[in-house]
Order: sequence, then C-alpha cells, then structure tokens
Amino acid sequence: MDVSSTHYSDPTFTVFKVPKWRAYFYQFLSIAVWGNLPSNLQRSVSKWYASVYNKPISKYFISPYIKINYTDSNYLEKFKPPFEKHDFECFQDFFIREFKEIPKTGSEWVWPCEGLLCEEGKLHQIQAAQVKCDTRHVATVFGLKEGVIPANYTFTNVFLHNKNYHRIHSPIDGTITRIQHVPGDLVVLRPWIYKQDPSLPAFRNERYNVDITDDLGRTWYLSIVGGPAVGTIELNEKVQCGNSIGKLDQLALFYLGSTCCMAAPRPPQFHKKNTFVEVGMSY
Repeated sequence: MDVSSTHYSDPTFTVFKVPKWRAYFYQFLSIAVWGNLPSNLQRSVSKWYASVYNKPISKYFISPYIKINYTDSNYLEKFKPPFEKHDFECFQDFFIREFKEIPKTGSEWVWPCEGLLCEEGKLHQIQAAQVKCDTRHVATVFGLKEGVIPANYTFTNVFLHNKNYHRIHSPIDGTITRIQHVPGDLVVLRPWIYKQDPSLPAFRNERYNVDITDDLGRTWYLSIVGGPAVGTIELNEKVQCGNSIGKLDQLALFYLGSTCCMAAPRPPQFHKKNTFVEVGMSY
C-alpha cells in the first residue's frame, strides 16, 4: 500500500470553527475543573469510561461509527482485528485495529502516526506553557531540561482524533536510546479548545518518551501522550533501550485518546500546521 506525500487538510475537522467563547469554556472545564481533580480520580473515571468499549455489545457501534466518520464504505478492509483475533469483538478492538499490510514508502523519514498536525515549528519558536504556576519549556514534554534538545530541532504535535488509527510507529531506522514514563494528568487533548496553545496538554499529561538515534548519530525524540478515557498506553515488547528499530516498526498503541509529539533534526518536507498526516507518509 503506497502512501502519498501530498499534504492536505481533513475536511471533517470543522471543529476549528468553534466560537472562541465555547473554546474558552471547554478549556476552563478541562484545565480548571477536570485538571484540578486528583490524578487517581482522573484515572478511575477514565478507566470506567474506557471499560464501556471493552464490552461485547459495543461491537455494534463499529458499523454506524464508520458510516458517520468515513466516506469510504470499505475503510475497514485495510485493517484487521488486533492480537490475531478473527473478528472485532468490541469497539476497543476497532480502536486499536492493525494494518493488514504496513504502508510502503521510499522515504528515509516518515510520519509515525495518523492525525492532525496541530503544531509545528522550531523548538526556540514554541512558547513555554504555564502548568499549575510552573513554567515549562518544550523540552519538558520529552522529560528533559531546556537546552538538551538543540534549538534548531523541529517540534511537531499530531492530534489523534477518536476515529484515527491509534498505533505509533518508528519514523526512522535506528536504535532506541532512552525510554521514560512521565506520570501526569489526563486533561482533554483536543487542540481547538486551547487556541493559541494547542500543545498545552502535552506539557502536563501522562506520557511515554522514546528516543531513537539514527545512523547519523542524531536523536529523534518522541512523546506518546495520553488523555481522558485512556485505559493505558502500551509499548511494544521490542521497545527496549539498546534495541534496533526499523522504520515503521510499531512503538506503541493507545486504548482511547492520544497525541504524539516529536522533536526531529529536520523539518517536515510536505506538511504544515493544520494539515493531515498518515502513518508512512514522507516526513
């Protein structure tokens, strides 16, 4: 399955037309109300919500969900149930669906996930975030101190809508050089409610950081960020420090809700902010 490099917008993302007053109201609910609940309570509520999609009856949501969210009636044909199952036994199976065939690409660098590129720019251009009276710089997303990642690296944040494919793949061939789990909140991820600061949740939410060093000795920093209703972020068993990783090998999967941030030594060639990217597209 060949993947085009041409960038395009996702016409279904009409939510960008949400009025400012409504966006600010949603942000208030996410940050000031939900975000101030104890983390253990956030997780308990999220796990309860996520459990609904593990029930057998939820498999009947799949067909109408596809009709509502995809123009291609044969959309599901390129995927298969997870974990070598023969059928999609619940909605969660659909959510963590697998490719029948990993996308083919001739590019040396590819996008690791599918979704909306909601932020893109040089590290030194991305503003710091205020999180609970604490100023956090972009390196904080990746669990590092300011200055560790070169300022000329490019930061990208891809928001994975509920309908998007929810597995994260390696953007390059390389070696895994660091894995870090960062505990945190589970505030709402949807970037349109934060307007001027779409990456705010990545500064404060629970996440896994994975560094991959390429053949030229350059490190690519990935942060796999969870949100409300995330049952868990599950790393592939092969994702261990010192292991070699191939381009498009799977790194992780989400059980509902996610964002993938990356700090890379080069900028994307075919995509800009507010365009749609897919797994295997040329980065």
